[in-house]
Amino acid sequence: MTALQSAILLLVINFGLLWLLMRAPLGRRTIRLSRPYQCAPDILWKAMNPAGPDASWHHSVISSRALADRGGVVEQTYRHLDKNGSPSRRLIALEPLPCVARNGHGFQSRIIDDSTLDPTFWNHYRERRIIRPTPEGAMLEIEQTDRYRGLAFLLFRYFVLRREMQALDGWLKTGESLPQGYFELPLVQGGLAVLSTLLLWPFFGLNAGGLMLSTFLTLVIALHELGHMAAYRMFGHASVRMIFVPFLGGIAIGGRPYRSLFEVATCALMGAGMSAFLVPILAVATQLSEAGLLPFASRAPLLVFMLILGAFNLLNLLPMHRFDGGQVLRQIFRTRRSQIAASFVVTVCILGIGFEIGLPAKMLTAGLLVFTLVSLVSGGSVKPRQMLEEMKDGESMLVAFGLYAAIAVHGYAIIFATEKLF
Repeated sequence: MTALQSAILLLVINFGLLWLLMRAPLGRRTIRLSRPYQCAPDILWKAMNPAGPDASWHHSVISSRALADRGGVVEQTYRHLDKNGSPSRRLIALEPLPCVARNGHGFQSRIIDDSTLDPTFWNHYRERRIIRPTPEGAMLEIEQTDRYRGLAFLLFRYFVLRREMQALDGWLKTGESLPQGYFELPLVQGGLAVLSTLLLWPFFGLNAGGLMLSTFLTLVIALHELGHMAAYRMFGHASVRMIFVPFLGGIAIGGRPYRSLFEVATCALMGAGMSAFLVPILAVATQLSEAGLLPFASRAPLLVFMLILGAFNLLNLLPMHRFDGGQVLRQIFRTRRSQIAASFVVTVCILGIGFEIGLPAKMLTAGLLVFTLVSLVSGGSVKPRQMLEEMKDGESMLVAFGLYAAIAVHGYAIIFATEKLF
């Protein structure tokens, strides 16, 4: 398989996975889980009933109480923060289930208000919880129904429910609810990074050079996401984490919703922005290796790493809908016409860099078409409950210059590395 065929195959796999995870029209789907517990049904009901005395048993729930002035409505507050740093809140409407087994309990519910998300987000969401007596204790059955676009959120909810059931088992045995699962642990994410490297290896050739390329790409992705995480910390997020997704790269996740458009733009830009600080260091290191002050054998790996770093971050700055470049431009320019004009300018700059290193016009056009298609399947945005703060003129100028600098620095990295390698 030639290098071009490998690249096309990798793009097709990425395109298919993105469509499946983010845009596949799944329609209305129901998640069903059940688990037995060695306790009396009444004890389990006190914890599952949102208006029950033990409804706040879960470690993420601060309180759960029925509203006296609104029959059948429960207010729950969570440790997850809203954009103002306050505990998030939901209002849940409870409805009795007409058919529940003798000595059993159950309810169905829907969310009618949310302090973080727009209420329309919950239009199709319904939940049923039933507790049935068993000879050994009780059986908990949970059903969650919603309309889904893409498999990612469906899987997310499935694993959240599994973790909740595991935490409930621990609470019933010890009286303490603890976070469940190991997926977010650094060791597990490190393992996923290694797995991603190994999965990418065949696309670059099953040899030492191919392993070097796949390792460099994984390192570049990690550095890019660390830039996003640093920006989250700068804006006061109490917790940040990185999730590695083999084939698709990484995702940096903040600890609360965004507060302002400036925060959105800066956090998006810092992925490429932090990586840009490495470009002059790599360029100087290359010059030192050519001068004999560093081992000459390090010259080629340094240039390859510089090329991958520049190409990955520059492509991420393309003004596509879900790419960092598109995120930044949508916050700076608020009208459709200005966004189109800015997108055209940025695209021309990036295409100009491609022409400078000698890429054929047909390849550039095909690549631009592929990235446009990828942006179309990257999923829609979740509408927040409150409008984000608009950017001030000074903030817009600062972000615009930052975008220009990131494009220029990574473009220089590509041109510098290409001229010396080829």
